[in-house]
Formats: sequence, C-alpha cells, structure tokens
Amino acid sequence: MATDRIARRQASDARPLVVCGKRGNAEELVAIDATAEQRGLRIAMTLAQARAMHPELVAVEEDAAADAHLLEKIADWCRRYTPLTALDPPDGVLLDIAGCAHLFGGEAALAEDLAARVAGFGFAVRVGVADTIGAAWAAARFSPMASITPGAEREALAPLPLKALRIAEETAADLRRVGFKRIGDLIDMARAPLAARFGEALLRQLDRALGLEREPLQPRLPVAPYVAEQPFPEPITREEDVLAVAERLAHRLSAMLERRGEGMRRIELELFRTDGQVSHIATSMSRPIRDAHAVRALFNERLAALADPLDPGFGFDLARLNVIAAEPCPPQQTALDQSHDDGELDRLVDRLSARLGARRVTQLNAQDSHIPELAAMNVPAQAVGAAHGWPAFRCFRDAVALSPRPLRLLTRPEPIEAIASVPDGPPLRFRWRRALHEVASAEGPERIESAWWSDDAGPARDYFRVEDGAGHRFWIFRAGLYRDTVTPSWFLHGLFA
Repeated sequence: MATDRIARRQASDARPLVVCGKRGNAEELVAIDATAEQRGLRIAMTLAQARAMHPELVAVEEDAAADAHLLEKIADWCRRYTPLTALDPPDGVLLDIAGCAHLFGGEAALAEDLAARVAGFGFAVRVGVADTIGAAWAAARFSPMASITPGAEREALAPLPLKALRIAEETAADLRRVGFKRIGDLIDMARAPLAARFGEALLRQLDRALGLEREPLQPRLPVAPYVAEQPFPEPITREEDVLAVAERLAHRLSAMLERRGEGMRRIELELFRTDGQVSHIATSMSRPIRDAHAVRALFNERLAALADPLDPGFGFDLARLNVIAAEPCPPQQTALDQSHDDGELDRLVDRLSARLGARRVTQLNAQDSHIPELAAMNVPAQAVGAAHGWPAFRCFRDAVALSPRPLRLLTRPEPIEAIASVPDGPPLRFRWRRALHEVASAEGPERIESAWWSDDAGPARDYFRVEDGAGHRFWIFRAGLYRDTVTPSWFLHGLFA
C-alpha cells in the first residue's frame, strides 16, 4: 500500500520502487512494489543489499503517518458496503458483510465490485471472504481461494503457512525450528504441550481462525440506528441535487422514525465520490424533528458555511443519510389558529448553529450553585433543550425571596479599594478603575457561601447593592469576614441598569 500511495503521485517508472525505514541500526525495506518483488527484493532486506542488487532502484523514506491516513480514507470509503468496518494495520481493512452481501448480488459479487473499484483507484488489492476474521485474513494474504465456504475453514487453512495465523514472527520461527511448517501441522496436536511451550496466544489465534472462539469486529465508527442511502446511475455534481437527495432521504427516514415515535437529533450526510473520496456533512437539532424540508434547510446552511466549497470531483455516485442520534418525538398539539409554534425558536437556533457553528450559538444554563459566577454556564443552545434549569431556579428565588441580581454580571469580580464606616457595614466610598465613587445609599448585606465540601469560591462573601451620587448602582461584595481575617478584600461583581 505504501508503494502504491507513492506511485499514484509520480509518473510511471520502470525502476523498482521500495520504501525503507530505520529498524535498529540498519535501513531495511518495509514495502516493495511488484517490480521490486519480481527482481528478487524482499521485505526486511537491508537497503544496502538491495542497492547492491539493483543500483537503479528508487528508495523513499517511510511515512507511517501518511500510510495510516490513507488506510483511514480507504476504510471510510469501504463504508459504502457496510457500516461495520475496522482497521487492520498496516495495510488491511476488515468488513463485516453479514446481512449486506445480498444488496450487491452476493458475497462473490460484492468482493468483485470492491476489488475492481480499489484497483481502479491505483492500489493492488486482495480480497478474502470467510465466516471468521482469521480465515478471511489468511485467505486474502496466503490462499489462492478468495472465498472460504462456511465450515470449510479447516481444509482451507491446513496448507497455509504459520504466518497466516497472525502470530508473532518469533513464535512462527520457534514452531518451524521444531518441525511445524503449516497450519495443518498444529490442528490435531495436543493442546497442552503447545500452550506450555509456545503460549496461549497461539491456540487462541488458531481457534479464532477455525471459528471455535468468537472474535468480534470492533467498528471504527459507531453504527447509526437509522440509515437511508441512494445510489446514482449517473454521478451528481450540483449542490441543488445534493440538497434534493438529502431531503428525499430525510423523508424516507421520517417514516421509519414516526413508526417508532422518534425524531432526528443529530444527522450526517455521507457523499461518496467516484474517485474514492468521501465527504461528511453533519448537523444537529435543538429538539428531535421529522421534517424533511427542515433537514434540507439545515444542510443548505451547512454547505454555505463550509470553509472549502463542496468539491464533487467527477461526481457523487452514492449518498447516505445517517441518523447518529435519535430521541423520542411525541406528536404536539399547536394552537387552533395556527399562529403559535414553539418550534420557531428551535428552528432559528438550528439554522444559526448550522451556519455559524454550534459553539458560537450559546445559551445560559442554570447550575446548582449559589456563587454568582458559577450559577450559570454558557453552553451550545442546541445542547440545552428543555433541561436548562431556569424553572427550578425561579422556584428557588421565589421560595427564599432572593434579592435582585444585576443585569450585567462581570465575568470575574474586579478588585476595588473601599472604605467602610464599621467593619461589617457597607462601604462609604470605593475606587474602581481609577474612578472614585461616593456611596449615597446601600442595601445589604446578603451573605453567600460556597458548599462546605468545596473551595471553588474561596471565603464567605457579603454582597451590598450600592448607589453613588450620580445614580449609578453597583453590586459589591466583601470577601472574607473580620472574624476570619484582619483585612478582607472588596470586589465589584455587577452593574444594575
């Protein structure tokens, strides 16, 4: 795969191409192309030996990050066949096609289509299909058979070399040293001596390949609970067509969601280009919806907000809409005159979030804290929903007759210089931002303390509402009590209208 990645960016060259990397104190070949293999070069051969055999060869330094990124992109493209894909570094992708093969005409037709498309992208590819991951892995790399029928794993794996079991090279060398060369040599051997000498990992890999032990595939991405896709006989390129197919797929999903009483909360549109590139466009909603027209409007905003315009290349040949998160969405009764719709604000938040980004459209969410700067948190408006906490705060305010809070609260309390007539009384004058304010009237104190198990807010605070001679009203507090400290500090925390 590494040599194919390099060859796709360079002009055709008849010279052998190799990728070399540092292994210990020597430069070794870590990947070779078909020409290099035909001329006798092998992986793990030193670069010096390879140059001695073929001085004209082209050697490129290993780039593990680029190879890993390419493998991620290939695995992403393979999601057109199944959502259950996993990486098998350094050059493999695992696909769970159970329940998907019939959509492509069967396992053989799926494997043939996949191999033809990947080869068209410029990569050498081998496909193996089997009931177990181990058998499929071995078939793709060592077996002349591309497919192993269910129940025939024993006969198919028996003639293959020990490396087909996905065991460490040291273990394979130890096995060859005592006369084991093929997998068939191990199948009927007594298990206890093998485990004692070569470890439990050898038997585990053997059992997994034969289907005696289950080996689950760990998908690299979560599987969406609702999916709708649309292949195109002719690739589409226009943005209007993309929006139209998104609306069509959303309408198809709405029927499924309505039967289960759910709605879309977060969705993702996947667009598969004919050259193998995959575009992902995701958007969220403030509340669950099933309106296909609203989905189109959100994707219209997302496409307009993309830093780089959507590049269709030679066109998209498959579109898929995934409902990443679904939530209960019961029917709602609107007003009889149809003049009131609680969803208008949510739709506005959704469109602004799609255009500007969810983190830039925020709402204050009430928190369970008496400390003013900790009593509210700025969070994305789409994530708040109905659990914003303000109804509970209003009930608490009415129950305890909480004193008024300033309209403008500073992000952080700012220190001031204050003089009070009595130690625990309100200030007579204070200096804030180099301006001196003479206090004409004051109300308070209102004592606020943090929870006894927390030190987030520091010492106890005595808050005062004060007004200066010019009519400006301030919210001031003294941090610390005279019984606890000799010189408490004064801060200005907010401004009243």
